[in-house]
Amino acid sequence: MPTSQDNSRGRRAAHFSSSSEQGGSARRTATPRSATSRAANSSSAHSARKPAATVQMSERTARATKRAAAARKRRSQAGNKSSNKNRAFPFVMLLMVFAVMGVVAVGFLVVPKLFQRNEPIADEYPAGEEVIVVIPDGSGGAAIAQLLIDNHVISDESAFYHEVQKQNADTTMKSGTYQFVTGATVSEVVKQLVSGPNATQYQLKLAEGLTVTQTAKNVEDQLGISADEFLGQAKASNYVDDYPFLENVSDDSLEGYLYAKTYSLSNDDASADTVIRTLLDQYNTEVASLDMAKARETLRERYGIEISDYGLIKVASIIEKEAVTEEDRPLVASVIYNRLSIGMAIQSDATMMYVTGGEVTADDLQTDSPYNTYLYTGLTPTPICSPSLASIKAAMDPAETKYLYFFINDKVHQFSETYEEHQQAINESLYG
Repeated sequence: MPTSQDNSRGRRAAHFSSSSEQGGSARRTATPRSATSRAANSSSAHSARKPAATVQMSERTARATKRAAAARKRRSQAGNKSSNKNRAFPFVMLLMVFAVMGVVAVGFLVVPKLFQRNEPIADEYPAGEEVIVVIPDGSGGAAIAQLLIDNHVISDESAFYHEVQKQNADTTMKSGTYQFVTGATVSEVVKQLVSGPNATQYQLKLAEGLTVTQTAKNVEDQLGISADEFLGQAKASNYVDDYPFLENVSDDSLEGYLYAKTYSLSNDDASADTVIRTLLDQYNTEVASLDMAKARETLRERYGIEISDYGLIKVASIIEKEAVTEEDRPLVASVIYNRLSIGMAIQSDATMMYVTGGEVTADDLQTDSPYNTYLYTGLTPTPICSPSLASIKAAMDPAETKYLYFFINDKVHQFSETYEEHQQAINESLYG
């Protein structure tokens, strides 16, 4: 089937081939892509050497050297010391000079840090910025320190540990959602952690194309609600009475309906149930103006297939994972419907990635799973992610084409009617 390669949205490269066109065995050539990862860079504050320290150190060294020279002159005049002692004395004095230099360095580099524990510790980041930090349940001191550094609340973990010990706060810091202001002192930060969560409003950012499991992980990371608690609550049977569009879902799953968006939530919304209801409400709002009944009729007339509203969300979820650009979406939709109309397997790696949770191997494509669209024709039991509104619209209104294949990467967006054209597009992209 279609082939799509990864782009900045994190999709993978794969070549899908129809079994009917390759001697009856479904074969696939995959070109792995680099998955993007967001890693946050932490900055730590280092004490810069002050010019005054360098000047003073040089003066002391000069005085010590002058004293050593005078001592050597006196010894030479006295003439009572042994030659061995006369040779050893300069060496001893040199050691003393280095010792003096070491003491001075400690005085200027270490002592100031001991007396600056409570000074503002995020001075390399603009002061006065409000940031939201979620401390998950069970977080230890090291994990809390890293979260505070990542969010520019502190920049020196050693100062944080010192203050935690000073306030005897090792076991009294609390998990939850905090609102900090950059530029605060370590003392203020630790006192707030002991006092408890103070945020009255916070954000939940959900990207398009997440599964329910991935959404649960995001909720845990951003709101501090346990992923297990969220998944345990995320059952269609818990919400079908209030959300009729869940009546015909499979596996009691909310897959496809936890709408991706940036949400502003208050502390009153800090539970798995209220978050799930917020996401379902948003889905309902987004699709309220869409005429799915008309779309189903159009697809019936054009492709001779019967599809439900749930089926449209399934198709949209595959489009979300396979398309790279906005222009790709209706074309990818046309490939899916053209294949469904002739009973041809969709052959999408994206549907098996839903099972494996990552890259798909040739062995995976032989796995007996209802999500294996190489082995089974038709759509998957559930959607494979929460699609964007753009993908839902593409599923409802595909481009009118005869395409059965596509090959998509960062440079090539090739849609083909025949396997030969499809293979040629792959060869030209991979081998020039």
